[in-house]
Amino acid sequence: MTRVLITGAAGFIGSHVAVHCLDLGFDVVGIDDLSGGSVGNVPNGVVFRKGTIIDNSFLSTLWDEDGFDYVYHLAAYAAEGLSHFIRRFNYTNNLVGSVNLINQSVLNKVKCFVFASSIAVYGESRSPLSEDVVPRPQDPYGIAKYAVEMDLAAANRLFDLPFIIFRPHNVYGERQNIADKYRNVVGIFMNQVTSGRPMTIFGDGQQTRAFSYIDDVAPIIARAPLVEAAYGEVFNIGADQPCTVLELAREVASAFEVEPRVQHQPPRKEAEHAFSSHGRVRRVFDPPASIPLPEGIRRMAAWVKQCGPASPVEFADIEIPVNLPPSWRPERS
Repeated sequence: MTRVLITGAAGFIGSHVAVHCLDLGFDVVGIDDLSGGSVGNVPNGVVFRKGTIIDNSFLSTLWDEDGFDYVYHLAAYAAEGLSHFIRRFNYTNNLVGSVNLINQSVLNKVKCFVFASSIAVYGESRSPLSEDVVPRPQDPYGIAKYAVEMDLAAANRLFDLPFIIFRPHNVYGERQNIADKYRNVVGIFMNQVTSGRPMTIFGDGQQTRAFSYIDDVAPIIARAPLVEAAYGEVFNIGADQPCTVLELAREVASAFEVEPRVQHQPPRKEAEHAFSSHGRVRRVFDPPASIPLPEGIRRMAAWVKQCGPASPVEFADIEIPVNLPPSWRPERS
């Protein structure tokens, strides 16, 4: 039986990829440090081990009993904007931890390393973003992701480690952590609405993004190692149709059957327009039509209604408070 390792298996995208790996008949081992995920997210049938990719000794024990055919690396702290202010934490978790996992994959002759990168690697390049664009990341999160991409290419050249890279963007859906106030705007909006608070928007809300429902992303990532033409390639993955953040706020309000209430905050440094093209992933994987935004928002809203609101969780160790947006500053009692 094909045996696979999934990092971030108790998180959002990782738990969904795990479901699809099980559907493919894989024997799945999942790891997570539970810093942003929950054991309740881990699908039945997954062998779960709590631990962090920062701990190289923990990683080495995972191969003690049996090897893994495929590694799906989905663990990350994906707060792009906040990464400016938590630089050491960002590089330790998103870069050094990834290299630990790549080392173990090389040493244990993994047949395919699947990596969830991000369109943050493109920086402020002109949208729609194509895989042919030379990445120029503008924030530490994007820099770390692109560094891992380059390291995988180097490991392939010297050690023949097969890899597949995906660059997802603005993924939302059930099991997303709505308590995190620094990332995942769909979850932030839904948590604010269910808590009776206005939806907070940086700037005028005319920024455009293409919001990607999880079921348009996770199945493709799961079956990628079975697609020979995907090896050694980089794929943008997600929704095609962009919308403004203000339009997103209206969709969320509609799903909860309330009038949209918005509170504008000072703009922060971010790309005004960021969405990508998906011709390459369509050619190689031939995916079904993507879920329209209103339908995806409705599905996630139904799940949030069942769960109820969550108390926003503050990041415990801001390293550089200089120029931190006011809404991200720690609340003092």
